[in-house]
Amino acid sequence: MAKNVNRPNIPPKVKTNLWRSSGGRCQFNNCNTPLWLHKATMDQMNKAYIAHIFAFSKGGARYDEVKSPLLEKDFSNLMLVCDECHRTFDDKSKEEEYPADRLITMKRVHEERIELLTGIAPDMRSHILLFGAKIGQNASPLNFHSATQAILPNYYPSMPRPVEIGMQSALEDHAESYWLAEEENLIIKFKSEVQYLKGKHETQHFSIFGLAPQPLLIKLGTLLGDLYDAEVYQLHREPTTWKWLDQKYDVKHQIVPASTDHKVVALKFELSATITDDRIKNSLGEESSIWSITHSSPNNDYLKSRLHLQDFRRIARKALDQIKARHGEDVIIHVFPAMPVSTAIELGRVWMPKADLAMIIYDQNRREGGFIKTLKIS
Repeated sequence: MAKNVNRPNIPPKVKTNLWRSSGGRCQFNNCNTPLWLHKATMDQMNKAYIAHIFAFSKGGARYDEVKSPLLEKDFSNLMLVCDECHRTFDDKSKEEEYPADRLITMKRVHEERIELLTGIAPDMRSHILLFGAKIGQNASPLNFHSATQAILPNYYPSMPRPVEIGMQSALEDHAESYWLAEEENLIIKFKSEVQYLKGKHETQHFSIFGLAPQPLLIKLGTLLGDLYDAEVYQLHREPTTWKWLDQKYDVKHQIVPASTDHKVVALKFELSATITDDRIKNSLGEESSIWSITHSSPNNDYLKSRLHLQDFRRIARKALDQIKARHGEDVIIHVFPAMPVSTAIELGRVWMPKADLAMIIYDQNRREGGFIKTLKIS
């Protein structure tokens, strides 16, 4: 590393501009270290280095006889970096690995990102809400980083952390006590973490990410309802992402009405897989009126775009109205879901507590050899 006691005296205005444009963070690619904070003690301090892209002294990295004297105090030739990154590229032996063009690109990309993020309007911010069994585990697809990537560039995180309402019970899901405990935990967490923000935080939009048993996702949807300005996301398998994809093909959900008019009414959601009627009758008996919401090709990864989810909302709303009109006000809808996580949440959101029939949600349980009752939505 070249040494020179006659280091240029950078003007205060240029230093201020460097701190502003970098957001006070290291501009070296993928570093982003805060340069005002001690990593261990959290004490405030200035640990920034002002590094030259074209070295100011002969023998320095990337020295240029024309550009170096001309740009030695110029903003365009200076980067704000941490000590470790400064040592990485401010070395004559690393010139080929870190040419000037590469560093200029690093500086530009970092400054563009800071400008974009600091210019976010309040109506572009969103609370990232995570609900699932593996919250906080980096290996899980349900994490803050993946969620942030999914909402960009339409929305930006309102806070540097998600709103987490994870599952808590150590009980097994074949037991009634499991569902009661998880439902109670969800309600308590929702009130303390989500409802608390409603009307009190400047950001009122929520981005919803769920990986949990479908009855609990439906329950979460009922808590959100239409009172919250929210967008629900879906985890895709190919490619693996939460980001909504632009799909040219249409998905047309359809209602298959019941062929009988019994007072025991079932509604199958055959979206991820088909559910044969005999499985429903094993739970409800032979005298059951079985409705279905399905589409042309039920599979685990069919739902790709926002438009697909919008079409599901439309058809689910229509089915709830048709069942009530045909079977009357005093029936309960027994819901048998085989559906993507986003549609489970949206089913809860379109259900209206004052207008719609009560629902009993079932869940497939291998230990019990079929569907079991879980939660009642009423």
